[in-house]
Amino acid sequence: MSVLRLQLPTDPRWVNIVEKNIEEILTDHAWCEQKAASNAITIITINSEYPDLVTDMLALAKEEIEHFEMVHELIKKRGYKLGRERKDEYVGELAQYMKKSNNGSRVSGFVERMLFSAMIEARSCERFKVLSQNIQDEELSKFYWELMESEAGHYTTFITYARKYGHGIDVEKRWREWLDFEAAVIANYGKSESIHG
Repeated sequence: MSVLRLQLPTDPRWVNIVEKNIEEILTDHAWCEQKAASNAITIITINSEYPDLVTDMLALAKEEIEHFEMVHELIKKRGYKLGRERKDEYVGELAQYMKKSNNGSRVSGFVERMLFSAMIEARSCERFKVLSQNIQDEELSKFYWELMESEAGHYTTFITYARKYGHGIDVEKRWREWLDFEAAVIANYGKSESIHG
């Protein structure tokens, strides 16, 4: 996953934890997709002056909701139930960093939101790849491989818009700082049956 430039790869042994509670990982994953769709809608609400961004975020929100539906269908097919929404501590830490890093300007706030979103997509993509390559369940292996390819596209979309509308901001330098921060955060995870856990 060098294209994502993540500094700390997920230990494949994380999948052993996941396999002990498939219902939990699927519930957590479903809510991740719902939050991703909500994030895209929020981005539209805050940045409605960019027609190209609005168009792409609408498409992304639809795709994330479709993924939510796909995961929910899997949950039902396996006789599980969609549990309550799960708190995502990892995303919470990234959100705090985004808020602290926003210097108050509209452009800075926009770039931070885009990089925050790109970071989550990048890590989700990496986790999906680890799942697809290491899980014993053939159906889930194929499912996560297909989703991984989609998440990689979302990551690219967010980074592209940060560069396009981040006037006066060194987006590449800022992205490197995000990657450094994320590496320190993710080092504390990989111990629970959740997408970012």
